[in-house]
Amino acid sequence: MPTFAQKALARAAGLATVSVGQVVDARPDRVLSHDNTAPIAKTFSEFGLSRVPNPHRLLITLDHAAPPPTPAHAKNHQDVRRFVKQNGIQHFFEVGRGVCHQVFSEEALVLPGWTILGSDSHTPHFGWLGAFGAGIGRSEVATVWAVEELWLRVPESVQITLEGTLPAGVTSKDLCLFMIGKWGADGGLGRSVEFTGSGLASLSLESRMVIPNMMAEFGAKNAYLPPDSAVFEYLAQRLSRRTGQDLDSCRKIVSADALYPDADAHYAEKHHIDLSQLDIMVSCPHRTDNVQPMSAVRGTPIEVAFLGTCTNGRLEDLAAAAAVVKGRKAHPNIRFIIIPASSEVMLAATQLGYTQTLLEAGAMFESPGCGPCMGNHMGIPAPGEASITSANRNFKGRMGEPEAGIYLASPAVVAASAILGHIGAPQDLE
Repeated sequence: MPTFAQKALARAAGLATVSVGQVVDARPDRVLSHDNTAPIAKTFSEFGLSRVPNPHRLLITLDHAAPPPTPAHAKNHQDVRRFVKQNGIQHFFEVGRGVCHQVFSEEALVLPGWTILGSDSHTPHFGWLGAFGAGIGRSEVATVWAVEELWLRVPESVQITLEGTLPAGVTSKDLCLFMIGKWGADGGLGRSVEFTGSGLASLSLESRMVIPNMMAEFGAKNAYLPPDSAVFEYLAQRLSRRTGQDLDSCRKIVSADALYPDADAHYAEKHHIDLSQLDIMVSCPHRTDNVQPMSAVRGTPIEVAFLGTCTNGRLEDLAAAAAVVKGRKAHPNIRFIIIPASSEVMLAATQLGYTQTLLEAGAMFESPGCGPCMGNHMGIPAPGEASITSANRNFKGRMGEPEAGIYLASPAVVAASAILGHIGAPQDLE
């Protein structure tokens, strides 16, 4: 009666079954890192090793300070490139390609049932396609590079059953903020948060990607959505594009290792959520679980509206924002910043006219990457200013300035707020 987490870690450890609380030697299929690859490589070199034994498992992007805003960041990127070249790492993506979680999904470098460990806390993101994704520390990544395995404790699991469909204007971001607000930022602490229910099928693939990403703010070790035919086809198309293999072969490859929890699996907790009953939600400074309905924060002054990040910087998000701002102008007191999650997203948005619509509304576009989400550059607020963002975190100083307030909301709300000059919903523009 195993859960998804038990099956995934049993597979990673080469065991028939594992029990909750058991510590296993897990061998991940992929190991993720980004700009922090350079300090990880330094730790790795202290082990006395000159080369990574299996470089094909490594996935590396330059996305957190891209393009580099300082000479120190540029030097760090230089060190990463040197490490990549010395080790013959194929899966490396340069400045401008985009945020690691988005790019590796687009490239079908992680598949259902696989285990991916990464030096980024939002590695649970890959649960959208049915993978076991978990964030680990830098020294742990260096260890996995060296010995190809890591001790992992099999977590307790929580089941979230989604039913119904979301009301107009309400998104999967609102679902996540509702959960975090209701059960707290530690509501899933150290656990596998496993979603199920008929409501999942009503969500687009891009909106599903939001959910496991935000579960990092729920304290989850990993999160999981059961892969369906839409997920398999998305991955097969992209695997075929990347490798040149025929589509039918790729369809078999992407579904070969898919895992699903047993129908009678044991869960530490079970919760049911009726999507049709949810409303537009906003997370207020300085905790992600300080969540309020739109009615409680409408009219709050802001200076920065930021649309992007690994949570909500996809094509669907830019489309929603473009629909809100079409024919309108950003408020003169607002800096409206858009950073697509990847170059693929940026190109598609341009081809479909979303970029033009947003630029005509007064938005500014920056290079695909993380941007101000992690407080480096491309839109840092000043002391006393407030930002509304489609990002995932709002703790004090997250965007680089401790005396700036950060509000989290859906892309449509970010866009509407940019037009209004204060926090508001799209319907407030009518």
